[in-house]
Amino acid sequence: MSFRIEPFTDEYTLYLRDESRLTGAADFICFPTCEDDVQEALAFARTHGLCVTTQGGRTGLAAGCVPRGGLILNLSRIDRILSVETEGDTVLLRVQPGVLLVNLRKYVASLRREYGPLFFPPDPTETTASIGGMTACNASGARTYAYGAMRRHVEGLRMILADGRTVSLRRGQQKADGRRLHLRCDDGSVLDATLPSYRMPAVKNASGYYIEENMDAVDLFVGSDGTLGVVTEALLRLTDLPAEIWETGCLFRTERDALDFTDMLRRSCGRLASIEYFDAGALQVLKNRKARDRALRGITDVPDDATSLIFAEIHAPSKDEAFDELRKLTSCLKACGGDPDRTWFGWNPAGIVRFKDFRHAVPESVNLLIDERRKTDPAVTKLGTDMSVEDRDLRRVFAMYREGLAETGLQSATWGHIGNNHVHVNILPRNMDDYRRGKQLYAGWAQQVSAMGGAVSAEHGVGKLKAAFLETMYGPAAIEEMRALKRAFDPRFLLDPGNLFVV
Repeated sequence: MSFRIEPFTDEYTLYLRDESRLTGAADFICFPTCEDDVQEALAFARTHGLCVTTQGGRTGLAAGCVPRGGLILNLSRIDRILSVETEGDTVLLRVQPGVLLVNLRKYVASLRREYGPLFFPPDPTETTASIGGMTACNASGARTYAYGAMRRHVEGLRMILADGRTVSLRRGQQKADGRRLHLRCDDGSVLDATLPSYRMPAVKNASGYYIEENMDAVDLFVGSDGTLGVVTEALLRLTDLPAEIWETGCLFRTERDALDFTDMLRRSCGRLASIEYFDAGALQVLKNRKARDRALRGITDVPDDATSLIFAEIHAPSKDEAFDELRKLTSCLKACGGDPDRTWFGWNPAGIVRFKDFRHAVPESVNLLIDERRKTDPAVTKLGTDMSVEDRDLRRVFAMYREGLAETGLQSATWGHIGNNHVHVNILPRNMDDYRRGKQLYAGWAQQVSAMGGAVSAEHGVGKLKAAFLETMYGPAAIEEMRALKRAFDPRFLLDPGNLFVV
């Protein structure tokens, strides 16, 4: 079938939204299967003055791929794994943007016989996330604690700019000169851009353009929310899979004990891939859902006196070293009021599955709760924070969350990547009055986190939902510098308008 750009009709309604639950509008839609098709779609948009919204797996939570009119450029059918390459002992995969994480993992597993056990560390909750989308928002997940976010694992990119020029990037080959970038395009032309003057916070961060002195050009595009160009290929670096992967689930009677445990783990244990947290609100929502949903009966029960749960994942090159790490963890557990006899352990694939099932069941239970409330008030949706701070501010930011929730009386469920001082506080409105008060509370938290030197988006990107928070974080002058950078790449602001800042 030849490539077609079609007028948008009701049969494509699904493509107006993502996991943020925000719904948009579009005039045209297309599903390219190759780079030439993407070129044709962008030429169509330029000719007709249409904005372009790039989509992948539509698993995002910040409405980055929710269209605001114009053309939907859905890349889900550009989904081939193109090649396996080696560079010394490093194994690289060249892939197209529509490749889903779940399929990438299956392919990596198939390489074991030839290249040994490997894995791709970024691990967002939704395994149907696409590589293009993960690149756009600098996705991460639980194992970011040890392995870093998506940016660290991208060795190269091939992009199409808004004017149709292509750029092929390999890490180390094109770098900024201070805060000036002279980007060589494949046709020999050079794109000159001034990089913003702001400084990135020293925390887990997916807030706005990544900027630093003499930076690699690859890093600018990763996390740019699709605003600078369309990714058509990504070169990904694989990592050796540890010989031993063990999971522990540690229960605590107070949140203070869980915070103390987190601090002690970070000081004492050097082989942890992740440190994940679930609070009393999250555990209660799951408990309530389990009582009604037979599909969740297999999820591990949490004792009634436990108000906090921390999962810590051990990655070690041998059983002896894994046991040594477990002994250190157990010592920390005892020092913080935990009980080894009530701790969950998993040290084989079957045992680890229950941890993954639990982690997935909590947000799923929250989403089902909100869906029930939407039957009464369709405008109601959850408000999920995505903010991070430095180690020194972990207790301070938890106190801020607890005080705000207590003052407003809003229901919440908190979980996430406490090892990176990054948890998602999910405010669960019962009605639109709750929703409005929740938005005000969230905005106040964003101001306080920014004042601490933290980030308003640690892993989900900014998209359209957090544009106001980005200005809170950096200030209006920095936003204007970001606009100027985008203008250098996309003078007509055709690509993903509304992402990062209001056009």
